[in-house]
Amino acid sequence: MKILYTQHEIKEYAVEQKKAGKLIGLVPTMGALHEGHLTLMRKAREAADIVIASVFVNPVQFGPNEDFDAYPRQFEEDCAKLEAAGVDAVFHPEPKDMYPDGFCTYVNVEGDFTKKLCGGQRPGHFRGVATVVTKLINLARADKAFFGQKDAQQVCVIRRFVEDLAIPVEINMVPIVREDSGLARSSRNMYLSATEKEAALVLSRSLRTAEKAFNDGISDVSELKRIIVNTIKEEPMAVIDYAEIYSFPGLEEISKIEGEAIMAIAVKIGKTRLIDNIILNL
Repeated sequence: MKILYTQHEIKEYAVEQKKAGKLIGLVPTMGALHEGHLTLMRKAREAADIVIASVFVNPVQFGPNEDFDAYPRQFEEDCAKLEAAGVDAVFHPEPKDMYPDGFCTYVNVEGDFTKKLCGGQRPGHFRGVATVVTKLINLARADKAFFGQKDAQQVCVIRRFVEDLAIPVEINMVPIVREDSGLARSSRNMYLSATEKEAALVLSRSLRTAEKAFNDGISDVSELKRIIVNTIKEEPMAVIDYAEIYSFPGLEEISKIEGEAIMAIAVKIGKTRLIDNIILNL
């Protein structure tokens, strides 16, 4: 597995692969890899000749009071996992290489759907995501890119700018990978103490409770949201950031589920903010 540290190195590597007629799959990550990330790698491995993963904690998608400095960084361990998953190359740049002096161009997706959920709670977040993903797709000459459903709003944003800017890449969303307990796998789970991790199970439990109600015939959005919120409130350690239900993938306001919809939540357990979602399909 090759390790590429600069924009020049990844561009050179990608051009060589394209000249050889290879189909390139890209998996952008911020590292601290878990089984959810590795599932993305394996999906890319099935779909492409060459798999490039990125490990880059992107500073421009973090707000001033967020956990950029504390975000877990364990590159050697990540590399061992990537190599075992069959990744061909990993791109691991420094921020100053991705955003050198004079950098002043950003990708900003302005639709209303970017101002909801995480976009509403984290101003500027998707500007940073869209900018770095655009750069990574271009640098890797990616034909396909793979993202997890846990960040479903992010996938919607990426698909929007890829279509709007006519970027020739296929965006694939891979279902959430969960621990046996039901907790969605996340790099931020390592922040949780044993007690907090137990408390965090309320996220998936609330969504499953609402999903069961939906499957039993309840399609009223207000009632399903009430079920989610009341279930989360049963856990004293949980503080709700948001609990919403929108159409999917448009993320439009709805009063009743009549097609495909997403139930999405963000909850703080202690100091750790966790997200989860379930996509419902009538």
